[in-house]
Amino acid sequence: MRNKTIGRKEKISLPELGLKLVWAKIDTGAYTSSLHAEHIREEIIEGKKVLRFEALMFGHKAFTGETLTFEKYRLKKVKNSFGHAETRFLIVTKIRIAGEIYPAEFTLSDRSSMKNSILLGRKVLQGKFLVDVNESNLSKAYRKKK
Repeated sequence: MRNKTIGRKEKISLPELGLKLVWAKIDTGAYTSSLHAEHIREEIIEGKKVLRFEALMFGHKAFTGETLTFEKYRLKKVKNSFGHAETRFLIVTKIRIAGEIYPAEFTLSDRSSMKNSILLGRKVLQGKFLVDVNESNLSKAYRKKK
């Protein structure tokens, strides 16, 4: 199968998070994908340790205000955009891009000072997509085919 071509920014959906057609920056320099999250916390619910957070930030067009809960998560050391190592929570969720659904790892971080709330790294892109840095929203053509 031939790799699909996507642009430097794409509209993606994260169905398990209730997010539909949200802009994401494609970053082949980043290994792991990242999602802006607020009020990130571990809690004990019914005797189980869970991770709870709100995706995106208040004021974002796609912000739902819904508190999301994940039982499966882990900590991961990553280098931030300034090259400093930090530990972040990591979740696995489904991503819909270019008419296809894939599992994807996202670290949760404060991206409020960044232009894009979602960053897609090469781990989810590798073997599936070619990136045309001159274009945006090329996945739109693949969405219409289905």
